[in-house]
Amino acid sequence: MTRADLVTGDDGLTRCGWVGNDAEYRRYHDEEWGRPLHGDRALFEKVSLEAFQAGLSWITILRRRPGFRAAFDGFDPAVIAAWGDEQIEALMLDERIIRNRAKIVATIGNARATLDLADDGGLDALIWSFAPPRTPRPRVLADLPAVTGESTALSAELRRRGFRFVGPTTMYALMQSAGLVDDHLRGCHRAL
Repeated sequence: MTRADLVTGDDGLTRCGWVGNDAEYRRYHDEEWGRPLHGDRALFEKVSLEAFQAGLSWITILRRRPGFRAAFDGFDPAVIAAWGDEQIEALMLDERIIRNRAKIVATIGNARATLDLADDGGLDALIWSFAPPRTPRPRVLADLPAVTGESTALSAELRRRGFRFVGPTTMYALMQSAGLVDDHLRGCHRAL
């Protein structure tokens, strides 16, 4: 195991090495990452934030998450699905978020696609239907995949349902974030 695989914080707790010594990453790692998340609205927010993260670091998104939540009305799909050009232009001027027109438009489209899933059990049921079986806990960061068969299948199904910015790598990050997989390394205090 290399030094970067696990880090011990000033609080004495050992964590997955990607956390480093950033306080927001530490909070996210300890309180959210790898914990099962349910609910269409909560998962729509995760899908949306993962889409905005594409090409950026996750810490950038975490630091802007309060602004995203405010700008996107708490990620209520019913509200966002009704948005049009006026809201898109307002969001393009909103410094609290990542101002990427394609990702903003995709989020609105993804809200509409989320609402379309209501008759099929919702976004929660769809995403969780792709949860893989438990695997042995990873030992080192190099053991963590970027893409799996399940994330590829989830990506394809979401795209078939009209979602955008939901590639296989982004969907594996969602699976980690929303607890479909628990990739805390052996030795991490969160590894159960």
